[in-house]
Order: sequence, then C-alpha cells, then structure tokens
Amino acid sequence: MPGGRRVAAVTDARFDVAPGECLALVGESGCGKSVLASALLGLLPGNAQTAGSALLGDLDLLTAGERVLARTVRGRLIGLVPQSPAAHLTPVRTVRSQLEETVAALTATRGRSALRAAAEAAAERAAFPADHLDRHPHQLSGGLAQRAATALALVGGAPLLLADEPTTGLDRDLVDRMVDELRRHVDDPAGTDGRGRALLMITHDLSAAERIADRVAVMYAGRIVELAGARDFFGSPGPRHPYSRGLLQALPERAFTPIPGMPPELGDLPAGCAFAARCDRATGTCVTGAAPTGTVACHHPYVPEDARA
Repeated sequence: MPGGRRVAAVTDARFDVAPGECLALVGESGCGKSVLASALLGLLPGNAQTAGSALLGDLDLLTAGERVLARTVRGRLIGLVPQSPAAHLTPVRTVRSQLEETVAALTATRGRSALRAAAEAAAERAAFPADHLDRHPHQLSGGLAQRAATALALVGGAPLLLADEPTTGLDRDLVDRMVDELRRHVDDPAGTDGRGRALLMITHDLSAAERIADRVAVMYAGRIVELAGARDFFGSPGPRHPYSRGLLQALPERAFTPIPGMPPELGDLPAGCAFAARCDRATGTCVTGAAPTGTVACHHPYVPEDARA
C-alpha cells in the first residue's frame, strides 16, 4: 500500500468444499470475504501477494497463470456470481446477446435458434423475465442485474460456483427462489459424475445461508473464526464463537441485539484476538495471545452446556 503499509486482508483461511455441498461464508462488510473470492479467480489487484495453496482438483489456483485462469478456470471450472453485477455486464450489449455468447463459448450448443432457446432457459433459471432480455444493463434495476449475472454464471455448469452476495437487491420471495435454484444447481448430478457441484456462497443474508448451506464459515477481521455444520450453527447447540453467536443474536427474528463496537482496521489489527475488544467473554489471554487455530478460533468458546443455560 502507499507509504509501505501492508494489509493482511485474509490470513490463515483453511476450508474445503466438496461436490454436492454448499459452504456459506458470512461476516461483516470489510472482513475479507470478497478478497478471498477474488484470490481464487486470480482477480486481485496487481499489488496483492498470496501465499499457500487453493486446490481445485490438482490445479493450484494461486499459482496458475493468467492464460490458464482465462481459458480453463473462469466460467468453465469456476462460475462467478459477482458482488457488483452491473459492473460485470457489458454496457453496450443486451442481456440476450451476452447470454447467447456465453452459451456458445461454454457449451456445445450451436445454431441461432438453439442458442436463443438456451439463453432463454438460462434466464428462466435465474428468474430473469423474458421480456427484459433485449434490454441493456443500464435499463435494469439492481435486482434484475443480479439475476442476469446469476444466469450467466450458471451457463457453463462449472464444478465450483462462487456466488458473492447473490441475493443483493432481491425481495424475500426472489431470494428464496434464487437460493433454491442455486441449491438445485449444486445437487444436480448431470455432468458431474453423479457427485453434484460445489458452491461457495458469500453472503450477509443469514436467512438465505440457513436455507441453502450445509456448512457455515464465519469470517472476522480477515480470519475464519468458526467452521460448523449449518444445522448445529442455526439450531442447537448454536455457534460456539462469541462473534458468530453475536451475528445470530443481532437478527430481528432473534434477540435483535447489536454487537457493540466496531471491527478493527485490517491494517491495524491487535496483537491478540481481533474480537477481544467487543467480546464480553474476553480475558487477558485474549488480548495478548493469538486466537487458537481449528474449527473455533476462540480461547473461551461456548459449549453445549452454555446453550442449554
């Protein structure tokens, strides 16, 4: 960064996503979720540095060159639902032409009528209205742009779908329809040797995550602080990390209790646990000692007895 500053946007992220599984990555804005997604697709800014590995089969996405990423990975091995769909749509072409071009590039479909039918089918899957297909991106609302981007991401049938805030701008009924379609995409055995597809969904919408996810990863200040099964996370015994529990308790349908304080700046993280200043379970160990590694990065996690109490 300017002045020689370094920002650790994502640190020690360890997780896997299996075929037929949805992992929901949740957390407050600015915690590093979208940076992680960009790293997997080789879309980080030029001054970014990565270390470690991100394996898709035998391919390490972090060391793959731009030629491999452009010709083999993006769209074909990894489908992306971008966080800012309007910025990813070509402004001078209609949604229909962009869908038809994507179908032609990523599938064996040929012929004008076949491409037209395939584009319309892709739009229907994403609940994009057929009478808007001949419109340009600037003529779409935010929700319609989101559905257009989702339709484009589903076309290639990629083994991994990376959905970054796929429900932005949608009302509740459309959110439910969208996540149900994404779930069908994950579970569909066609073209995946019967195993289904993997989905990494980045979202602020915990209700959508509960509806679709098999597992939940919670990120705070650039680190994954908890990794849990969705049924246990949203049900009983509930989250174990105090931050994860605070996220759920902040929901209107639960306690509607906000988490006090603000997240730390990624460029000025404390020496100990990054959540210690906001946590009512914190002790001196939390302030001075790094949080433990594992599925719950906390010195004082909740246990089932706490949940029953």
